[in-house]
Amino acid sequence: MTVQALAGPAPLTRRVGPAVLLSGAFLVLLLVAAAVPGLLAGDDPTATDPLATFLPPDGAHLFGTDQLGRDVFTRVVHGARHSLAIGAAATVGGLFIAVVWGLLAALSGRFGDAVLMRVADALLALPGLLLALLVVLITGKGVVGATLAVAVGIAPGFARVVRAQALVVRRSGYVEAAIGLGVRRPLVVLRHVLPNTFGPLLVLATVTLGVSISTGAALSYLGLGAQPPTPEWGAMLTESQGFLHLAWWAALFPGLMLVLTVIAVTVVGRHAQNRSEGRYAS
Repeated sequence: MTVQALAGPAPLTRRVGPAVLLSGAFLVLLLVAAAVPGLLAGDDPTATDPLATFLPPDGAHLFGTDQLGRDVFTRVVHGARHSLAIGAAATVGGLFIAVVWGLLAALSGRFGDAVLMRVADALLALPGLLLALLVVLITGKGVVGATLAVAVGIAPGFARVVRAQALVVRRSGYVEAAIGLGVRRPLVVLRHVLPNTFGPLLVLATVTLGVSISTGAALSYLGLGAQPPTPEWGAMLTESQGFLHLAWWAALFPGLMLVLTVIAVTVVGRHAQNRSEGRYAS
């Protein structure tokens, strides 16, 4: 028997493929558009021009103009900030809720764990968008309400990951040794349990970011998120849907940017997840 056979199957070796590279480059460009939109499109995204309505894409207007004469390219570029901000803020908010939820479930005893996880199961049984709509009905429409709704929608899944990881860490030898030495339980949680739950959680958050962005845009499309004339991709789709026969480009480009963003985030997130699970050789 060879040494390689004794060592077991070798990890899958794979270089960073073109899909990951293209997705990463697209996300970098998107972050530039979100951070410094004037670098790519210096015009006012809300400026109207009644004499330039429904102009098709050309050299002066790369993505054409909409029903109010606003430059669609400028609005798409500036819309990156709003769409990404809703998705990112909702993901961070969902992580915060999940950490508190999951740690309480893992450390509160059998009864508390059962109650908290049954609540998570009940929320996970609802479609994510339906749950977000229910939250918006309570909080009210707008960017803040949409962000909170998306955060609540993704928190139960994150909470289960935090709980599972916390249970593993809680039974580890160094945690038991710390408790045996008299270290207070809150300090043990902060020093040992909490840091060891972040690794898998952050990778999962990267994958879930695409879902948060698309759900936030869906709420804006339904009129429950960002409100016109805010240049947000979902809101732009709502404004342009009544003029598809006159200006298809006004809906095509924000919709295309939304789809490409979700795909790029998912590709990069899946790659990070595979590497963290040891499926790719470093």
